[in-house]
Amino acid sequence: MIKVILVPVLLGIILRSLAGEHVDKVSDVMPLISVIAIAMIIGGIVAVNADKILNCGVLVLGVVAIHNFCGMMLGLLAAKIFHVDYSRTTAIAIEVGMQNSGLAVSLAAANFAANPLATLPGAIFSVWHNIAGSIFAGIRRAGAERQTESGSGKLAEES
Repeated sequence: MIKVILVPVLLGIILRSLAGEHVDKVSDVMPLISVIAIAMIIGGIVAVNADKILNCGVLVLGVVAIHNFCGMMLGLLAAKIFHVDYSRTTAIAIEVGMQNSGLAVSLAAANFAANPLATLPGAIFSVWHNIAGSIFAGIRRAGAERQTESGSGKLAEES
């Protein structure tokens, strides 16, 4: 957990505090770099787990999809209960639904090395949550556009 979460976060904080003005100059390209990095990480996880995915993948995919859906719906519900505006409700739902699959794979590999299938859910989730999150975001964006076009302007109340 230290290598996967703590070190990158601390390095980011230190970099931002030491070179904030330089970080601002490259902030426009960082989302693209992030997408490329995520695609490479997912590709690596899937490549390492390809045999396991082919052998047991369908059952695990079903469980992972249900887990992801429940997470997104719980995030959506919690945000609605607290009357969060529409775009933030969407962000909260996606964030809750998209758990850290890279961390799951590394923890499973480190702590359950005797069970080679332990990393399988994290590997499948690495791919699934990106697909489901993108679909969910598209649905929510279309909903926001419909509400804007209808002139309601009450996205916060109808989220």
